[in-house]
Amino acid sequence: MRVNEAGWDRVVRIVLGLVLLVLGWGGFVSGGWGVAFKILGFVPLLTGLLGWCPLYALFKIRTNKA
Repeated sequence: MRVNEAGWDRVVRIVLGLVLLVLGWGGFVSGGWGVAFKILGFVPLLTGLLGWCPLYALFKIRTNKA
């Protein structure tokens, strides 16, 4: 598994994932949206931490130069 995300892309994904998780788990958003935030917050967080996005790999997109 090769890294296909640039540093700025990883930071944006990690921050977005944390914001979604805080909104969902912190009780700021409730109902269906809260559940969606709890689940969907893990996707950008994990892809940001790993540096690899499966959709980027599928469509052969890279935000890093290497």
